[in-house]
Amino acid sequence: MGYDQMHDDGHYRSFGNSKSSDVEAAEIREGGGKDETVADSGMELSVEGIFESRKVPPWREQITLRGLLVAMLIGIMFSIVVMKLNLTTGLVPTMNVSAGLLAFVLMKALAKVMEKIGSSKVPFTRQENTVIQTCVVACYSTAYGGGFGSYLLGMNGRTYEQAGIHTEGNTPDTVKEPALGWMIGFLLVVTFIGILALVPLRKVLIIDHKLTYPSGTATAVLINGFHTPHGAKLVRKQVTCFGKYFTLSFLWGFFQWFFSGGDNCGFASFPVFGLKAWKQSFYFDFSTTYVGAGMICPHIVNVSLLIGAVASWGIMWPLIRNQKGNWYPEDLPESSMKSLNGYKVFVCIALILGDGLYNFLKIMCITLSTMYIQRSKRADILAGSKTYTENDQNDAITYDEKRRKEMFLKDPIPIWVAVSGYVVLAAISIGVIPQMFPQMKWYYVFIAYVFAPALAFCNAYGAGLTDQNLAYNYGKVALFVFAAWAGKNHGGVMVGLAACGIIKSILSTASDLMHDFKTGYLTLSSPRSMFASQLIGTVMGCVVGPLVFWLFYNAFDVGNPDGGYKAPYALIYRNMAILGVEGFSALPKHCLQICCGAFALAFMINAVRDRVRKSVSQYIPLPMAMAVPFLVGAYFAIDMCVGTVIVYAWQRLNRKKADMLVPAMASGLICGDGLWLFPSSILALTKVKPPMCMNFLSTPIA
Repeated sequence: MGYDQMHDDGHYRSFGNSKSSDVEAAEIREGGGKDETVADSGMELSVEGIFESRKVPPWREQITLRGLLVAMLIGIMFSIVVMKLNLTTGLVPTMNVSAGLLAFVLMKALAKVMEKIGSSKVPFTRQENTVIQTCVVACYSTAYGGGFGSYLLGMNGRTYEQAGIHTEGNTPDTVKEPALGWMIGFLLVVTFIGILALVPLRKVLIIDHKLTYPSGTATAVLINGFHTPHGAKLVRKQVTCFGKYFTLSFLWGFFQWFFSGGDNCGFASFPVFGLKAWKQSFYFDFSTTYVGAGMICPHIVNVSLLIGAVASWGIMWPLIRNQKGNWYPEDLPESSMKSLNGYKVFVCIALILGDGLYNFLKIMCITLSTMYIQRSKRADILAGSKTYTENDQNDAITYDEKRRKEMFLKDPIPIWVAVSGYVVLAAISIGVIPQMFPQMKWYYVFIAYVFAPALAFCNAYGAGLTDQNLAYNYGKVALFVFAAWAGKNHGGVMVGLAACGIIKSILSTASDLMHDFKTGYLTLSSPRSMFASQLIGTVMGCVVGPLVFWLFYNAFDVGNPDGGYKAPYALIYRNMAILGVEGFSALPKHCLQICCGAFALAFMINAVRDRVRKSVSQYIPLPMAMAVPFLVGAYFAIDMCVGTVIVYAWQRLNRKKADMLVPAMASGLICGDGLWLFPSSILALTKVKPPMCMNFLSTPIA
């Protein structure tokens, strides 16, 4: 089974186990032939042995203008895709594989065009491919990690009203409407500092501790495979599949638009299971984005979503609705936080916090125990109780490791650059952020930056061991701490949301950079080129992300609980801040007992999953995935289960072909629908409405 993890921001990662890397490496060797130098030494052919005849370009040549242009194009497209997912369900699958694939395809196409027009032919190397992929990921990561669907949007007036204008602590002075200027400025001051936080420790984490960083390793295996003869054949098949389903998805989105000229119109409100089920959000909305996301996510994630949808919208909410007039006043609308919506939000929060706390404690224990064991080994060696002979050391260090270590240490990043940059950016933030958020006093920002490097190291170390980026969990801790510190009379809600954004951005970016360094280490990409590409991609993301969000915010009804762009995490994060300020007094009647049960259930499910055999745990649902439909609805879970059914059937018929083409097909479905969002947004902004409305009504009783 593959390793899977869903992050608290809804971002999902899935990679194969260690055997998959071995298989892919073997396939690379089969396609690459034999290397004379390695063969003569009697050493088994290695990955770096295949590439030894190819010169590694200097770090400046690894960053090219053509590569940056391609990275910007892919980054903009992926930013649109993840922004839609961020503002609809909050569930975002990783697009790293798609980024690497598209970068390879577009660069090969560009090289052919340049060759035909007589331009000088510069070889496309795996180092350049790595730089492009890193730049793309840094760009689109801002779209889902920049808080547009969570803490930043949680500051606006609509979310304030949904949280209850009469709720204690939810005061009018804790409202800040989105604007391009302050959003870009905020991201620039908090995101870049995360890139500098752990640069001096890159050798410690990657070479000394040999942390695996599974996602960084998987990306490197992918890129190394693309640049071998075997990889080129595979890519051609994937490109054909991607192009076919990209076109179908785009045309399907265009076709659907004609029938959506009104409320609840079109295929997005198709009552497949009947009108009664439709009222409880059980319907198939024909979204190729969700179907593609379901194909990327493992089966257990999609099944967990469906289980959560049935438990909430099929059982819990109808039962609580029957208590109207008993548990909450009859005259309150269901959208009120003191009515049914309050139960939806806080039970969802309880599941998220239970899952987050368990994983936080688990990763911290793993991190601390691993660090202790490694420290004990070093102490034993220094004390002389354990020694290594020269032959043992030579056997332990493979040809690949020698080559990679040599290149990784060749272009060092001066420590003074990272330290001075961190201090300067921290000083700028201390002066700028209080101007953006008057409630956020300078000493709040100062304390956040004092503790951020230590927290970033813990998070990056844990991510290297388990691939779990817990930045959002650290951000939630900061949210509660700073909101309680400021208090309701001093804008505690706004302080909590802003502090959450600072901590989360620093820790997440630092962890992502370590993943990129691991990818660069395995592809012989210079640390300087990786560092520079991360900086360039972040600059793109800090501009592209807010622009894409601004397009959605003005073209669609973002934040409407009954619309297509619910932005569920915005309300969740604001209510977390209210809880931090007010405590349990913000909960509706009997909600505390239900939330305690949900929190305990999430904790217990995770504990059972970790203590039973893998053959059993693979069938136990994931609490984080179960939590998402509690607030959003069941419709997208049905779409994603359609994706998992397609993959399951394909694997039963031809598993090898399915494993090869599923990522390409899913990426085509997601990207085609995502690209259609751009012209549909333009049509919405220009007030061009669809010409028809397809709706379904119940049969009148005679």
